[in-house]
Amino acid sequence: MRNKIFYIGFLFFLLNSISVVAQSAKQKALEAKRLKFQQELKQLNTLLFSDKKKEKSVVSLVEDLNSKISVRRNLINITNDQANLLTREINANQNEISSLRDQLVTLKKDYSEMVVKSYKSKSEQSKVMFLLSSEDFKQAYKRLQYIKQYADYQKEQGDLIKSKTEKLQELNTDLLRQKKDKDQLVAENRQSKIELEKELKEQEKLIASIRQSMSSYASKIKKKQQQIDEIDREIDRIIREAIAASNKKAGKSTSSKGFALTPEAKLIAKNFASNKGQLPWPVEKGVVKVRFGMQPSPIDPSISIKSNGVRIATERNASVRAVFNGEVLAVTGKKYQNPTVLIQHGNYITAYRNLSKVFVQKGDKISAKQVIGEVFTNNEGDTILGFGLFKEKEPQNPAGWIYKM
Repeated sequence: MRNKIFYIGFLFFLLNSISVVAQSAKQKALEAKRLKFQQELKQLNTLLFSDKKKEKSVVSLVEDLNSKISVRRNLINITNDQANLLTREINANQNEISSLRDQLVTLKKDYSEMVVKSYKSKSEQSKVMFLLSSEDFKQAYKRLQYIKQYADYQKEQGDLIKSKTEKLQELNTDLLRQKKDKDQLVAENRQSKIELEKELKEQEKLIASIRQSMSSYASKIKKKQQQIDEIDREIDRIIREAIAASNKKAGKSTSSKGFALTPEAKLIAKNFASNKGQLPWPVEKGVVKVRFGMQPSPIDPSISIKSNGVRIATERNASVRAVFNGEVLAVTGKKYQNPTVLIQHGNYITAYRNLSKVFVQKGDKISAKQVIGEVFTNNEGDTILGFGLFKEKEPQNPAGWIYKM
């Protein structure tokens, strides 16, 4: 019966240990995300809410606040997840501590009985008599082995008590740390919610100030989207023409949907793809202000914003860096548009929009992190880089390619 109890206790301990390891890995992943969102908030404050930005329009301020609110909500959600996971870890540790205490009570009781029994019946003289009373050498040898095994078992039980006592002390220490961590997370989240409330009120106040002129602002948003769509069409045209030219050069059909790649270009494409999720940011300091895909305008939710890439807020005069080795496919931009640089990486293309200066030209060989230009800063102090990534002519979500975007 006692062996059965220990078996059940051991099984519980094993399953609980596996669960704790899994939770610990998840806790580390959540902590990494929490630190990422904290860093984003810090950069947002530096890049979008410094004193130098006071001349911003109401529309820009609403957009900036929307970015900040989005990150703040993500931070609150992640912190909640961490606190909830810590609660589960605390409960698991408390259960394990309770189980270990029960096991130690039983182990110590058994060990005490064993020591008393050993003292009464197995003194050194008794051991000698026990061996000498053997009928033959074979029986004496077996009795000697029994005495040795019994002594080893006593030692094992003593070691087991010691290890479980140490484990209990370790769990108690972990429990105190976990409770302290949870209290800190709860306090941080309480403060984050206060900040979020302030930001939401400020955003509502700003939107209220332009509500009477909403149609005028909506018109500006639509016009801005039309300009972005025009650049999108220009990029699409350039990529299509490049695909057709590569196939014509290779003696293939110019209607092919993909690039005809040389062995060197295939290797570049393979290396580019193998670095998915690890590519460097196109600017040294930046935070994503507009993410990839369709999304409602923070000014007028009835208006949808289409983004074939991401828009990254960065510092004034920020250098733009190529995210990978490649060749400049085109430098484009009309009189009323800021330049865009397209870099080809095999059958992948990266696009760098809204530049004030360009340091490269079509056909240049480019290395990873090479500076190719500077980001344009508008009259309101916004320095926004448009960054896109394409496979053939299909837009890809840069967040899946750029490290921790």
